[in-house]
Amino acid sequence: MYSLWTKDPKSVHESWDKYFHSLTSGPMPSLTTLGSVPALSDAQADEELIKNHLSLESMVRAYQTIGHKCANLDPLGILDSNSYRKESLELSKHGFFYADLDKKFHLPRSTYIGDGESQLTLREIRNRLENAYCGSIGVEYMFINNREQTDWIRRRFETRPVLTEEDKETLLERLIRSTRFESFLAKKWSSEKRFGLEGCEVLIPAMKTIIDECCENGVDYFAIGMPHRGRLNVLANVCRKPLEKLLCQFDPDLEAADEGSGDVKYHLGMCHERLNRKTNKNIKLSVVANPSHLEAVNTVVMGKVRSEQHKRGDKDGKTAMCMLLHGDAAFSGQGVVYEAMHLGELPAYTVHGTIHIVVNNQIGFTTDPRFSRSSPYCTDVARVVNCPIFHVNADDPEAVMWVCQFAADWRRDFKKDVVIDLVSYRRYGHNEIDNPMFTQPIMYKKIEKLPTVETKYAEKLIKENIMNQKKYEDTIHEYEEILEEAYKNSKTELATSPKEWLDSPWTEFFAEKGDSAGLYYPSTGITEDKINHILTHVSSIPDKTDHSGSTQKQKVKIHSGVKRILNARQELSEKRLVDWAGAEFLAFGSLLMEGCHGRLSGQDVERGTFSHRHHVLHDQNEDKSFGVPLTSLSPDQAKYTVCNSSLSEFGVLGFEVGYSMNDPNSLVVWEAQFGDFANTAQCMIDQFISSGQNKWVRQNGIVMLLPHGYEGMGPEHSSARLERFLQMCSDDEDVFPTEDNDHLVIEQLHQINWFVCNFTTPANLFHGLRRQILLPFRKPLIIMSPKSLLRSPDARSPFDDFIGDSYLQRAIPEDGEAAQNPDKVQKLIFCSGKIYYELVSQRKSRGLDTDIAICRIEQISPFPFDLVKEEMLKYPNAELCWTQEEHKNMGAWSYVRPRMRTVLRKIEKPHEEISYAGREVSASTAAGSKQRHKQELSSIYKASMKL
Repeated sequence: MYSLWTKDPKSVHESWDKYFHSLTSGPMPSLTTLGSVPALSDAQADEELIKNHLSLESMVRAYQTIGHKCANLDPLGILDSNSYRKESLELSKHGFFYADLDKKFHLPRSTYIGDGESQLTLREIRNRLENAYCGSIGVEYMFINNREQTDWIRRRFETRPVLTEEDKETLLERLIRSTRFESFLAKKWSSEKRFGLEGCEVLIPAMKTIIDECCENGVDYFAIGMPHRGRLNVLANVCRKPLEKLLCQFDPDLEAADEGSGDVKYHLGMCHERLNRKTNKNIKLSVVANPSHLEAVNTVVMGKVRSEQHKRGDKDGKTAMCMLLHGDAAFSGQGVVYEAMHLGELPAYTVHGTIHIVVNNQIGFTTDPRFSRSSPYCTDVARVVNCPIFHVNADDPEAVMWVCQFAADWRRDFKKDVVIDLVSYRRYGHNEIDNPMFTQPIMYKKIEKLPTVETKYAEKLIKENIMNQKKYEDTIHEYEEILEEAYKNSKTELATSPKEWLDSPWTEFFAEKGDSAGLYYPSTGITEDKINHILTHVSSIPDKTDHSGSTQKQKVKIHSGVKRILNARQELSEKRLVDWAGAEFLAFGSLLMEGCHGRLSGQDVERGTFSHRHHVLHDQNEDKSFGVPLTSLSPDQAKYTVCNSSLSEFGVLGFEVGYSMNDPNSLVVWEAQFGDFANTAQCMIDQFISSGQNKWVRQNGIVMLLPHGYEGMGPEHSSARLERFLQMCSDDEDVFPTEDNDHLVIEQLHQINWFVCNFTTPANLFHGLRRQILLPFRKPLIIMSPKSLLRSPDARSPFDDFIGDSYLQRAIPEDGEAAQNPDKVQKLIFCSGKIYYELVSQRKSRGLDTDIAICRIEQISPFPFDLVKEEMLKYPNAELCWTQEEHKNMGAWSYVRPRMRTVLRKIEKPHEEISYAGREVSASTAAGSKQRHKQELSSIYKASMKL
């Protein structure tokens, strides 16, 4: 074929034409032998040349593709790589024989092992490929579908530099600190759980190398997420938290309150600023506190970094970055890992590259990897995002350092994720008092005989005359003296302040707002001029914007249906009325104009699941062209981000929690497509949102919009599980707040862990969102967001409810005929949510307007004891009833009932009962049958209106 091509290039297929052209560009490849060979005809020589070239290409590709399977990765020698070698890397598999080893071959362009040489013997080629791909590092990258990136990896990986003597000394010093810190803790607190790093001590120099390299690349902010294994060592030797502050946490007499946390020491986080030795620059390191739900912290850290990048105006991640540490079993087993990696390249969620480090113990608690995952590696999930994966033997520190340098450069050049799999072992059990011999006897018999990586590396450097024995021992002694001194100081150190363990200190925020002694309830109203400006602007067709953010002086051609929505919005505002979507626009818009960054995230939030919002207006004729009215309210406004998320709840909610955690001056809102879907984010809600301040002294102003309401749509589209959020509220049902306190409302808000609301008016939504930013502290806000009320003509608020001294109404009392003659009222109904409008309609249709008063509880928690008391006293002859559309074992009933009894005791009516009107108990949140739904509603109305 080659002979034919030389005579007529068109005589072969186009692909072969290109191949032969590439082969002959430059010096013509030739086959050179070291001995005499029989003469070949031209045709035979050409055929032999092509055959050998293709065979060599095949061999090179085999090493690049599956060389990692034959690498020496396991410090324990348990993993068997010989079978892969026999299957794929034997010479005969590629058409070669041992007699060919000393023949010279022209190197193909698919490899860089030549290091400037164009021809090498087959023996040398194989040796260099072995060193590159089958040593202590195994690299997976050939699945990446980007030629520039694969070439970049190939070039760097196949021509590795060697460490300098200075680098090697630094590496040993860091290994000494990592190893001796663990042994010191083991000696002082032998029976304490500490989840030590023994078996993967190389993690500390690995992290420090990444920080050094990234710092040289311009990064000075590092947010770190990690499980508890090795956390104390990371805090001590990577972040350089003062050792006495760390060691005092082992004091058994330290009160929980003194710790400033409801959590154990190996879950705590911190934020620390220190000097980087390599660059002589100050860097900030934030280790994010997290629970035993190991990978839950991943997207929280990503959100925190994204927020930091936004505050800095860092659009490319050049100054702030994310480093995530993982366990092997968790990395392959936890679904949020997949969610986090997919978020990594979405425009509104990317942090421009995360460096992942897997501390691969080769065991999960007591579970063998063969029974905990179906994939060959624990890191296979990373392949879905074209992320290079480096497996490295953790007992080869120099290989680890090179991989870490490589990872830092990869992030710098491509702003993409990279995974480092530190194949190591766990010297002790899951914790230090656990016996691993029960379940892994063979593995732990091997581990018992293994010297530490510090010992092995010190011996290597002593043999190389880089380090001598005395200097080695002096370095150990010097660090042990530092530890002993810190231990003594920890005994005299005052109990650690809660501020010592804050991963997001908010120093400027609290300096501006003051401490809790200066609490005040903010005014949340705005001017009518501002209302008119915002509503007029968002009811007009905006200019086009593209995904780069540039605005064109050309109007978006919007859908006719959307145009009708804009016109209706404008007509409503001309009547001085605001609907639900309008209230959202006013809340976000007014805060943006006041300099507060706004972020709305979740599934389909740009339009809104129920097509009520339309914050992004898409051009009907041009792809990737749209308008976002809230981005152009005023020249000096803050940035507004509205972004449809991936179909994830756990991961995305965690991202927004992290974003809000980092910046108290941003209004961060996450909306579930339906409230029920928040089920899959329950871990994030339980561990970070409801309890974060109690465990880690961490305030957070995240807002959760959870569409809630029984519309006959069945169990998956009805309930946001209001009862779950109320059950986790930290207020005491038996304590009536002190009434002679002028600051009752603000103190209730300050003392509780979060706010749970079920608004019935757009004005309350507006005030609730603005209050999140204007309060002098931050608490999560949970809103049972409506569905049918989004367009209901009854759910409209007049301008007067938004302006001046208007505020959020925690409870809205009866204001109809019943309120004019309270002594004649026979029944006082308390309710929450859209059921109010249905009850008003039923009351009117039954002619009971003067007999029944209805009070709606808008802010369910903290409970408005004072306002409920006023209503009960106002209607002295009325029977009390709580009505809800949820089932009896769900909704707010179990929360409000004991609190209403507390109010009754307060007004000296302890024996008066509160009746219940609602659905009966059920295991499912709603009926799937429309007919059944209507029957249940009829029963609720009947029970509520019964006198």
